[in-house]
Amino acid sequence: MIDERNLVVSDVTAVLPDKVLHDASIVIRDGVIVEVTDRRLNGAETVHGHGAVCIPGIVDTHSDALEKEMRPRPGVVLDIPFALRSFEGRARAAGVTTMFHGVGFEENGSYDRTVAQAEEMCRAIDERAASGRAIIDHRVLHRLDVRDGDGLAALEDRLERLGPRTGADLPLVSYEDHTPGQGQYRDRSWFERYIAGTRQIDDEEATRIVDEILASRDAHLDVRERSIVSMGARAVGGTIRLMAHDPSDSSEIDVAAESGMTIAEFPTTVEAAEAARERGMRTVSGGPNALRGTSHSGNVSARELITRGLCDGLASDYLPSTLIGSMAALVADRRCDLVTAVALVTRGPALTVGLSDRGVIAEGARADLVLVELDGRLPTVRFVLSQATTGERTGVS
Repeated sequence: MIDERNLVVSDVTAVLPDKVLHDASIVIRDGVIVEVTDRRLNGAETVHGHGAVCIPGIVDTHSDALEKEMRPRPGVVLDIPFALRSFEGRARAAGVTTMFHGVGFEENGSYDRTVAQAEEMCRAIDERAASGRAIIDHRVLHRLDVRDGDGLAALEDRLERLGPRTGADLPLVSYEDHTPGQGQYRDRSWFERYIAGTRQIDDEEATRIVDEILASRDAHLDVRERSIVSMGARAVGGTIRLMAHDPSDSSEIDVAAESGMTIAEFPTTVEAAEAARERGMRTVSGGPNALRGTSHSGNVSARELITRGLCDGLASDYLPSTLIGSMAALVADRRCDLVTAVALVTRGPALTVGLSDRGVIAEGARADLVLVELDGRLPTVRFVLSQATTGERTGVS
């Protein structure tokens, strides 16, 4: 095994913050980049890239894929620690070296989410991150269903047990309301079609189910108000980093900004993204959307937001490989240059969540690196370096 903290990566095409450097070498000592040069270096501790493109390790700020790893098919539920170790291999193979796992704080049978499961997932992620044996940097994205009182109470308890944190270790929280008719499914007909397709039912039955969902969720508006007060106070107080999930217009952005939210996650319209930019909020779009060129639920294309300069970074949402895939596709389809495309999956997301030590190939940066071959829109990851094994962060039980 190589020493990932001390080696030279040579003969690569390095994507730097402002340019592409050919025939480059990157010198790493104690897990940090100490030199980037335009000459080939050789030695016993040298990894030869043979001209491969070298990018920073990908930073994924929102992934629900661990949930899918836990339930690979109907009726099969895997132990969470095993699923996490299995999934980290998939993530690393896709070039992801920092992963924020979405953990749903809610009681929702439709998505197989419970508060007890959320607590167990957090425990497993924290323990793996602190073990010194993880092959990527594991972190938690706390997803709060704002109309779920049990979820709110559990998240408040989790944040209290985490204790005071600052900078890169601020807990990341996503404020989410998936009630049909707003956010991602602001046009409820899209949600009705989704229900009909996934449950194999007719349109009339799907409409009836959505009506029931609306009635049930409208009965919990008081919880929604308590959620915004609770999370907003923490965000304003600087004890959490808070995201507005699926904002659809400028009025929602105004409320979000006034409530301490600094990130607009998956804005569904150009209006919402523009308003977020005017308010100084960071914006995140979906990797699958950018790869395909369209939203699966009829919302704005991530490519349009990228072209307009309204996207600070991409998140995989549910499929980690779409990040490196979208990077390649954006370049091949001439939506942006390679430097910009790489930043959308590395430096952009890292800065969004306060991780200023990574996401860039430069002296002093954390040496998370990926060697990738680009064949048009089709990338192949050949080699990954991750500095996650230091195990310096500690979690809570």
